[in-house]
Formats: sequence, structure tokens, C-alpha cells
Amino acid sequence: MARSTNRRTVQNAKALRREMTLPEVRLWQVLRGKPQDLKFRRQHPIGPFVVDFYCASAKLAIEIDGKVHDMGAQPASDAVRGRFLKERGVETLRIPAAEVLKSPEDVAEAICLRCLAD
Repeated sequence: MARSTNRRTVQNAKALRREMTLPEVRLWQVLRGKPQDLKFRRQHPIGPFVVDFYCASAKLAIEIDGKVHDMGAQPASDAVRGRFLKERGVETLRIPAAEVLKSPEDVAEAICLRCLAD
């Protein structure tokens, strides 16, 4: 865990694990099996943020974006999060929730390919 991660962020991550969205649950069902021998974490705290999924070996954060990510202040908030992660050497892969619902297996395969490309 990053040094800047505080207790509140860790507690938030634990709560988010219990309240995952349907797309997150469906993708986690595939990623938890360690596809391509890659280990993924769900609702992982990094600094003050919690990313949906994280592959430490590839330093890749995976965010599942529902429609709310296109509304209001959310795009600006996502940009701040992205810059924070990038400054720490973590790339962010954003995936529409609709794609996950359509085929979590295909999305997981694409994530694995991205992780192994480094």
C-alpha cells in the first residue's frame, strides 16, 4: 500500500468490496481466477483513491465506468485521479460498464493482454 494511503481510504475500500456494482462483480468472477497467471486486487487503495481493480505486476489500474463518469464534475475528478496515479507510475485503463456486462471474459482477456504487453 502506498504511504499516502490512510485508514479512511482503506475502510472505504473494504466497504466498496462489499458493495461492488454488477459489472465489477462479473469482471471479478473472471479476474479472481488469475488469468494468464496475473494477480488482480479488487477495490484497491492507492493514496487517497480506491481503484476498481489493480494488477501490481503491470502497475495497471482498471476502472469500470458507468454512465455517471460522463456527467457533472465526474470527468474532472477522473482526470485528477488519473494524474495522481500516473505520477506514481500507475497507468489507468478505463472500460465502459456496458462492455463488461456484454462479455466479462472478453474484457478480462483484453486486460490481460494489456498487462502482459509491458
